Amino acid sequence: MKTTERLESLDALRGFDMFFIVGGSVLISALATLFPSDFSSFVSHQMSHVEWHGFAFYDMIFPLFLFIAGVSFPYSLDKSRENGKSNKEILKTILIRALKLIVLGLIINGFMQLNFEKTRYASVLGRIGIAWMLGAFVYMAGGRKWSAIIIAILLIGYYFLAAFVPNPDAAPGTSLFSPEGSIVGWFDVQFLPGRVLDTLYDPEGILSTIPSVATALLGIITGSYLKSDNFNQIQKVYGMLVAAVLLAGIGLLWNELFPINKKLWTSSYVCFAGGLSLLLLAIFYLVIDVLKWKRWAFFFKVIGLNSITIYVAQRVFNFHHMTNYLGGGIVRLFPEEAHPVVYAMVYLAVVWGFLYFLYRKKIFLKV
Repeated sequence: MKTTERLESLDALRGFDMFFIVGGSVLISALATLFPSDFSSFVSHQMSHVEWHGFAFYDMIFPLFLFIAGVSFPYSLDKSRENGKSNKEILKTILIRALKLIVLGLIINGFMQLNFEKTRYASVLGRIGIAWMLGAFVYMAGGRKWSAIIIAILLIGYYFLAAFVPNPDAAPGTSLFSPEGSIVGWFDVQFLPGRVLDTLYDPEGILSTIPSVATALLGIITGSYLKSDNFNQIQKVYGMLVAAVLLAGIGLLWNELFPINKKLWTSSYVCFAGGLSLLLLAIFYLVIDVLKWKRWAFFFKVIGLNSITIYVAQRVFNFHHMTNYLGGGIVRLFPEEAHPVVYAMVYLAVVWGFLYFLYRKKIFLKV
């Protein structure tokens, strides 16, 4: 395999991740409601974010996407160098991509309404752009070794900041890891312009972006490892599985001191979600790139190749109107209790059909 060959498993995993964003979580929750049991209740709980501390599968979606963006960087970096681009040109490209993501995030948040005081400036796409950019800069400057060192510095430093610097406006005795007592939330309220999403903090705020850079770097190191010629494919799978167990274990142990919390993007959350991301990548890589079992992944690949497109499109276009127009009659053919399940299936079909049309026309939004 050429070192710059595209990882097909990465496109499929990205599509698997986005599947839950484009309607998969709604479908699974609807199925759980239609067939109630203790197991379905557990599954349904996994399809939404936890309120504060803790972890559900849906809390995995964002860090997995950022991790995947990191994995792809060493491949795109080598391709750029093979095409004769200088480091200065590559750095410029990285910066421009980050700015595009930040601008897209602002547009999705309603910036074009020009109501600047009520606009939310923090965004999911903005965090991806900033964290990926900084991770790319670190990797280009220091390679895998310094990337690993920076991860440790960021996560340990963020722990000390969150655990020992109190919110100056909080009442005495307030937990430093609570919405009211966190320095992370206080910093957002004080320094984020416009609207803060959750009043006391923003889940994509300023300080919590620090550990998200570590998430991107975990992906970048993994991508560099997968590109290495020092190991065969099976050894790479074993390596990722071992790293996945170690990272997830560190996250669970650290949870005792620094609770796993997506909204604060705590260091324990980075490790635990990073371990699960590595586990999923190892499985997809083994099945698709090593064993060459690919046909089943086509459904996810179509989503993964236009992940940013559909993330933006769902917020700009009314896919629900299209679903009602094309599938409203089909939904009414079924018993009323089954309507949410059938509607979710039709919605997914509409979204996937849109992406399949783009795929067939070879239209891919490159940011």
